[in-house]
Amino acid sequence: MSRLEGRTDRGSRTIAATPEDVYAALVEGERLEAWLPPEGMTGRLEHFDPRPGGGFRMVLTYLDPTDAPGKTSDAQDVVDVEFADLVPGETVVQRAVFDSEDPAYAGTMTMTWSLAPVDDGTEVVVTATDVPSGIDQAVHEIGIASSLANLAAYLERP
Repeated sequence: MSRLEGRTDRGSRTIAATPEDVYAALVEGERLEAWLPPEGMTGRLEHFDPRPGGGFRMVLTYLDPTDAPGKTSDAQDVVDVEFADLVPGETVVQRAVFDSEDPAYAGTMTMTWSLAPVDDGTEVVVTATDVPSGIDQAVHEIGIASSLANLAAYLERP
């Protein structure tokens, strides 16, 4: 399968929290680990360095890998993420590389998290560019929406 250069996947959601609170959830390891894994997965950080040029390694494990084989192994996706840019309360830019021997998952995907204040909280827009061709677009956008729902639930809890 060939890589689709320039493919972009997106998701967005308004979250009842300040841009500063959303930003903190994106750059604090324990918080990120709590909400980032999409539905049907658990996540574990192997390391976390929240600064430009730093990053993290996350191991995502499928609760049921039967219908969704992982990129790294049958049950897991392992991703190395570099923080390319951090603008407090506004933007987090991540460069993600999947640990996979399958060339369909090769390359660096850029994930940009844009935060904008709105009347009822923060509009969070996620834009994924240069998405590897092995990642189904519809499934990826469902995963982005799931992570955004998790983020909202995490930040909006009483």
